[in-house]
Amino acid sequence: MKSAARHLAASALFTLMSVTALSPAAMAQTVGPGGESATPSADVVVGDDSLEAIRGAGYKAALLWHDQSDFVNAVSAGAKDEFERLGIEVVATTSAGFDAAKQRSDIETSLAKEPNIILSLPLDPVTSAAAFKEARDGGVSLVFLSNLPAGYEHPRDYAAIVTDDLFQMGKQAADALASAMGGKGTVGWIYHDADYYVTNQRDNAFKTTIEKDYPEISIVAEQGISDPARAEEIANAMLLKNPDLGGIYVTWAGPAEGVLAALRANGNKTTKIVTLDLSEPVALDMVRGGNVAAIVADEAYELGRAMAAAAALRLAGKDVPPFVTAPAITVTADTVVEGWKKSLNIDAPASVSSAQ
Repeated sequence: MKSAARHLAASALFTLMSVTALSPAAMAQTVGPGGESATPSADVVVGDDSLEAIRGAGYKAALLWHDQSDFVNAVSAGAKDEFERLGIEVVATTSAGFDAAKQRSDIETSLAKEPNIILSLPLDPVTSAAAFKEARDGGVSLVFLSNLPAGYEHPRDYAAIVTDDLFQMGKQAADALASAMGGKGTVGWIYHDADYYVTNQRDNAFKTTIEKDYPEISIVAEQGISDPARAEEIANAMLLKNPDLGGIYVTWAGPAEGVLAALRANGNKTTKIVTLDLSEPVALDMVRGGNVAAIVADEAYELGRAMAAAAALRLAGKDVPPFVTAPAITVTADTVVEGWKKSLNIDAPASVSSAQ
């Protein structure tokens, strides 16, 4: 699966909290499932005071992922590099293929290797609570990516949740679109029409930022989307009613490809698009000077590093913040090569880099 689509696939399998339940004050930042304030991932570091003890302890780690993708590969790379620095052996790396039963089996199999650490994205809050119980009760240091098993409490049951700075992703998308539009005009807002933690916070951050920071930009069209295949149809209807739209925000890059197709079919070369998560077709349009103004991405490699550091700090008896966020980055035509590497720890596709 492309990293561009992974937020739909991952977030569609869990429901941590609804952004509509957040207070207005909380809307200005990314918050955790219990309303926890976010700690920047840069603050989660294994220092020299703990390094020697961790290296000498013979700890082992298992990486039990939900799926396989460029995103997961980048998270794994960040975690493995940190574990190597800490002298921690990775004894298992698995992919559940978005199958909660397979993930439970992966957990049971990995426990035979006696890991002290497990990093994972729980696929379903209820089934994951039972699946991770043996590891939790056995004192394994658990760090979760974005999701949390139902009923788990910090610090009793897990070391930390690590995720993207969701508010910053939406805010940076708003800033990028406003810049592309010269700070004025009309905007369409295509948001994820479901109660999902990751996309809800990102989408609402975009809307909040436009309404708060850009008085000369108006959101004149709003449409939710649950099926990415309907993106072109939704964009066509939006453009029919609002032919002079200056820009469109799209909740992630998969449906953004459909919106881009609608603009091209209408011969529209002026309406700007911003979206979230890297995608080769969207990036290619951007570097060729098309409708796409910018893509906002997370730092997946940093997510992995922070997860590994949090787990090791827990074993060292250090206090670990319950909710940790990695930075967001705005990728433009000028920065796409550097941005791709910073986000996913791989080179940008040849089609994209060669089109610069």
